[in-house]
Amino acid sequence: MPSFDISRSRFRLADGHLIVLSELAAGNASPDEFAEARKELLDCGLINGEGKLSPLLLPLMKTVLAPGVVITLEAAGRQGKLHHGMFIGDDHVVVHEAWPGTAEAEYSCVEPRMLVWKLADMVNLQQSPVARETALSVVGTTIGAVEAGLAILEGERLVRSAVEEREAVHRALAAGGGPGEPSLTLLTDLISELRSSWRLTSAWRARAEGEEGTEARGFAVWDCGPLGYWLRELPAEPVPEARVTPDSPFRLVRVDAKTVWARITALLPDTDELRHAAGRPGAA
Repeated sequence: MPSFDISRSRFRLADGHLIVLSELAAGNASPDEFAEARKELLDCGLINGEGKLSPLLLPLMKTVLAPGVVITLEAAGRQGKLHHGMFIGDDHVVVHEAWPGTAEAEYSCVEPRMLVWKLADMVNLQQSPVARETALSVVGTTIGAVEAGLAILEGERLVRSAVEEREAVHRALAAGGGPGEPSLTLLTDLISELRSSWRLTSAWRARAEGEEGTEARGFAVWDCGPLGYWLRELPAEPVPEARVTPDSPFRLVRVDAKTVWARITALLPDTDELRHAAGRPGAA
């Protein structure tokens, strides 16, 4: 069921609710297959009987329907994949955050000046002085080998002992054509300690030589808990999944939290880029 918190401009909405709201906001009838979602929105007071949106939704929907910049966050871990994101508009910034096992995501308006802090919070970026040293700062192999190791985490129960899990990951990497030592041991440790692997991408309209197009940036990180943060250099983001094969090279480089913060900041277009995207002088 959809719900909302007036005090913090928060809304819990499933994809079906957002589809209905988008159609109604555009002056269209909501699709028949989303009749139940429309009824739920009506029951909780986010729309009225005539299909008009509550004024509470106007900043959110205005931004979602016409964002200047769209940022997507895909986070994968032991509970599966979660999709989060951010819409940056002229006046508002809207964030949506998923929750494991639930259909609804939380949509909220955030202070534009705090959007980098919010993105850092969404990836759980922490400046921790206790990260352990590793024998290597770079580890490389193939996508196929990494997927073989990660499959152990996805296919086993959370209650299995850490020792058994690590041994299973080591065997899977070796059998899948993983690297030699000492990289094999390091990659085993990284997968065993993996809290989440995530990728952030940003996109906005761009104009080059009079032609309309899309500018995109991105990067991916492994959060390995006590072993720190590892930037995925290969395959480099943004990369279409169709271009990635089991034989594609895979490389991780250890970085600190400050570097991750800088990469988050670099995702955002500067004022000139936004001006060109909007196609009008003085737009910011």
